[in-house]
Amino acid sequence: MIKPKPFLDRYMLSGFSLAPIEAAEAKIIAGEMIEMDPWRTLNYAAAPLENYLSTPSPALHRYAIKVANDDIAGVVTVRYPWLKGAYLELFGFFPNQQNKGLGTAVLNWLERETESQAANLWVLVSSFNDSAKRFYLRQGFREIGAIEALVSSKSTELLLRKVLRQVA
Repeated sequence: MIKPKPFLDRYMLSGFSLAPIEAAEAKIIAGEMIEMDPWRTLNYAAAPLENYLSTPSPALHRYAIKVANDDIAGVVTVRYPWLKGAYLELFGFFPNQQNKGLGTAVLNWLERETESQAANLWVLVSSFNDSAKRFYLRQGFREIGAIEALVSSKSTELLLRKVLRQVA
């Protein structure tokens, strides 16, 4: 049996759910994210981030990560297809939801969701964001290269890749 192409509208997973981002939620998520690194250091503004979370794009899959009582714990957006895989474009958890295993659980979901058709998972990490870099390296990602002044003239982004399967 061939697995259908990713992605569904919503997912009910163990301990959390992934749901489409509603307009009011986009505003809440954007407001929270700009107060956290790396977005704070990179001087992100709430309005453009809210717009990014709300504007339709056929290759971009956006989810609010929700825990008990439908409380928003964070956000994940995935661009698919991208370089023979999926690109984890935005991924973050509100401070009170960090270090609870949700990040690993969402990455495991993403791998399961894309493994039948994607050879790679990709993510960009700001070079100053040591905790995110450590997290992704622990998850099996490897640094591929650095891109200077991509997001800000004063920052460098690191491209990380996790090989899910070898391409023939």
